[in-house]
Amino acid sequence: YLIREGMRMYLKIDMFSWAYPRSGAPRPINLPIFAFTHIKESVMRDKLEKIIKAYEELEKKLSDPAVASDIKEFTRLNKEYAHQSDLIAASREYIGALDDIEAAKEMLHDTTDADEKEMLQMDISENEAKLPQLEEDIKYMLIPSDPNDDKNTIVEIRSAAGGDEAAIFAGDLYKMYQRFCESRGWKTTVLDSSPSEAGGFKSIEFKVEGDRVYSVMKFESGVHRVQRVPKTESQAAFDLHGTVAVLPEAEEIDVQINQSDLRIDTYCASGPGGQCVNTTYSAVRITHLPTNTVVQSQEQRSQIQNREVCMQMLRARLYEMELEKQQAELGAERQSQIGHGNRSEKIRTYNQPQDRVTDHRIGFNSTYNGVLLGDQLGTVIEALAAAERAEKLAQAV
Repeated sequence: YLIREGMRMYLKIDMFSWAYPRSGAPRPINLPIFAFTHIKESVMRDKLEKIIKAYEELEKKLSDPAVASDIKEFTRLNKEYAHQSDLIAASREYIGALDDIEAAKEMLHDTTDADEKEMLQMDISENEAKLPQLEEDIKYMLIPSDPNDDKNTIVEIRSAAGGDEAAIFAGDLYKMYQRFCESRGWKTTVLDSSPSEAGGFKSIEFKVEGDRVYSVMKFESGVHRVQRVPKTESQAAFDLHGTVAVLPEAEEIDVQINQSDLRIDTYCASGPGGQCVNTTYSAVRITHLPTNTVVQSQEQRSQIQNREVCMQMLRARLYEMELEKQQAELGAERQSQIGHGNRSEKIRTYNQPQDRVTDHRIGFNSTYNGVLLGDQLGTVIEALAAAERAEKLAQAV
């Protein structure tokens, strides 16, 4: 929520963070995120006029036949045009209110009629009352957005060293994401998996389809650590890790793949322990020779379907490589941001003995049973999204 103190405004997020003092009772904490100052109307107007001018130039580009013939460029510009429509509408309303106030004040200065003066003063007051909320709305619209936020995702979970227990934890992570996706009305489809005989998965890849999936799921990329009593044997609590990678689904126009760069192998699908589950060569493995990237799928019924799944995964991985290259060029500042999706970063610990889950990026705590085994993952992601918005807003204003 916003707190105004004079000319300064603070964004604070009230989170019920489950910290555990010696008494064992949870305690709520406040996390102050950032502060920013009120922007002068003249400065805001100048900035918005430049944005509107750029938008109008973008509109001209879209009507250029040369741009329309380049499908990839036209699609990119069209998305940018659609994304900015709300900002432009609010900007024009803001500038229009300023113009109406200025015109009314000039007329107020020139007139001597009492009724006209009253009407003009009401018009000024109404337009001045609009400005604070419009300014706040515009500030949030100015937050730089991730161009991939609207995309579906491909999620990959890999168990680390730890044998059966690591595979079981990977399975628990998959179930956690399944529940979360179902709660939001998203569709999940398993693309490839390597089940463990003890339960869970050595690795599993699945696709998530829905409204702005990547904007939410991107916060899950990284190393997930668990501390708990083993399920397969009787011993003290142990510590192991699993890695989650969240890739934006890439379309054909996002990544160009030459068929001559691919080696395609087919084989019999297998189940836990490696035994064959059918006698047809329906499973597919594709190797992208220039990058030595390997993808495979055996979950679908036919070779054609598995091949299409492999191409989806390959496009996503090659697209991710390109994104990582861009991020590296942007330097340390970009890498430090909350939603950058570095899969090697330890992001969260699930502690069963203390019934606690800690997200290390913002120090947010919740419960083990509520997040890993329940329906509270959304509260963790909402806290991360709020912190990322605050971080970007502080930079934008």
